[in-house]
Amino acid sequence: MKNQPSAESSLIGDIRGGVVSFLVAVPLCLGIALASGVPLFAGIIAGIVGGLVVGSFSKSALSISGPEAGLIIVVLSAMDSLGTFSTFLLATCLAGIIQILLGYARAGIISNFFPSSVIKGMLAAIGIILIFKQIPLLVGYDGDHAEAFTLFQPDGINILKQCQWAFAHINATAILIALISMGIFFIWEFILPRKQTSLSKIPPALIVVATAVLINTFFQLFYPAWALKDNHLVQLPVPADFSGFLKLFTLPDFSQINNPRVYTAAISIALVASLEALLSIEATDELDPLSRKTPSNQELKAQGIGNLMSGLMGGMPLTSVIVRSSISLNAGARTKRAALIHGFMLLVCVITLPNLLNEIPWAALASILFITGYRLARIELFRSQYEAGLVRFLPFITTVGAILLTDLIAGIAIGMLMSLFFIIRETYLKAHQTYTYEMNGKESIRIRLGDYVSFLNKASISALLDRIPNGTRVEIDYTQTSYIDSDVQDILQRFETSAQARNIYLIRLDTNLEIPHFINR
Repeated sequence: MKNQPSAESSLIGDIRGGVVSFLVAVPLCLGIALASGVPLFAGIIAGIVGGLVVGSFSKSALSISGPEAGLIIVVLSAMDSLGTFSTFLLATCLAGIIQILLGYARAGIISNFFPSSVIKGMLAAIGIILIFKQIPLLVGYDGDHAEAFTLFQPDGINILKQCQWAFAHINATAILIALISMGIFFIWEFILPRKQTSLSKIPPALIVVATAVLINTFFQLFYPAWALKDNHLVQLPVPADFSGFLKLFTLPDFSQINNPRVYTAAISIALVASLEALLSIEATDELDPLSRKTPSNQELKAQGIGNLMSGLMGGMPLTSVIVRSSISLNAGARTKRAALIHGFMLLVCVITLPNLLNEIPWAALASILFITGYRLARIELFRSQYEAGLVRFLPFITTVGAILLTDLIAGIAIGMLMSLFFIIRETYLKAHQTYTYEMNGKESIRIRLGDYVSFLNKASISALLDRIPNGTRVEIDYTQTSYIDSDVQDILQRFETSAQARNIYLIRLDTNLEIPHFINR
């Protein structure tokens, strides 16, 4: 492990990381809540709980939790299925309990069972849907059809239809803010890094939000007819006093505890949130300059406690977020204090500055989510998966298409089936290899068994042995084999028993030194 930073430098870095991640979290919490079809305040609650609660229980030094883009589709699906937000909160609480149980069941290795091609396909599909869902807000259409969580729905109210409506209700100011926001991201992404200026360390999401507020304030002062208002701006509730603030929190509807759809939604949320968290902490640990390793089972418990608390308080589901975690790290964070500072500042902000948050145009938040979607579904990802071969590309593209046409869970399941097909195919093809050559004028055959010979190879190995001509010299090579199914062992034993009657000169190679065991001479 590398040298630990001093206590003073660590505290300063944690404060800087917490502040920067807070500034990024505010628009993202609001934007993800909007895209998920839940009350905006639910996104803020999840951000606060992710910082204060998960930050307290997690053993990760750098991970920061909160609402995440990967949960948008599963939240939309659950809201569509359950009908009311309070019922959805009950599903979120149950999802947290499931995650806690997964942690105690030591299920932290769950991410190892998902092929990377399927995970990348899931993220790419989420990115594509994010991109399409932001188009109406980017052009100033303030209609809310968040229930459309797939590209193609049988009821006709889908994302493509929303885009058609949007271009019939274009708002020039919203388009101006969207174009400037995109330009800011372009400058921060491609121009400033080459110039190595200190500006590149400022989060572009913060610059986008601040610029959008200033532009709209300018229009409010000098050209009121051009200013965005009402549904074009964030509309967080503004409580008159602390008691009013407490009323913003929503309780779960416990009367729905016997509703089977609640448990279906809870399982979906728990699985997706757990997978996202495990993948995020794995990526964050890779970035950690101190090379620390997060206990995955403890992280599941921490995430479960967070989702349980978020659901009880009226918040949306949360998970570890690689974007906020990496931003905090790059700003200097080295301990979990950054996550706690991030959560505390979110809490203070919604109590003291809700009016300022309500000046943020949705076009600016849509720009942030549009760029997020592009990063998830960038063209380079599709190219790299294609160049990796069909074994990786077909599960990847199948997952993308299946999620777009169905939903997140069904799409992942279909992608997993495609991956399973290739696993079975590779197992079948690589279970054994056959070499034919001549030795002393006599035909010889070497059968080299693979590392894993399963029952799937029973038919092919049986047919191969039956085709061997009488009087042939045969070598069966077990030196690379760690497992042979019992059915295949029976077939090989029967062949060894019948070899002498068929005048087959049989040699068995079963050690790494390839010392032959002459079955018969």
